[in-house]
Amino acid sequence: MARIRDIAKVCKSKNAGPFDLTIDVVFEDDATFERVAATGVLSPALFARLYGVAEQDVLFTPYPAGRAFKATLPRLIPAGDIGDTDVYGAQQHAPLLEVDVPT
Repeated sequence: MARIRDIAKVCKSKNAGPFDLTIDVVFEDDATFERVAATGVLSPALFARLYGVAEQDVLFTPYPAGRAFKATLPRLIPAGDIGDTDVYGAQQHAPLLEVDVPT
């Protein structure tokens, strides 16, 4: 097993407007991207579980040309609203860093 934090070149999050969050996971080379894709670990179900949203609300896009996966999901608290602790959505990728991927 390898954790996302150890095998991804980039793992970041950002707002996609005040009501949505986008998370990008990018890999260094085609082989790593393909190996991760083949496991099926990165999926709408994973993002739904990690972020407490419905699976059907996760827009999940593998992008082989960029060696990347992108997930867009609704924010539980709109950006800047009372209770929001990350107005830019820049720290929301953290739960993904600990995800194990079979090697």
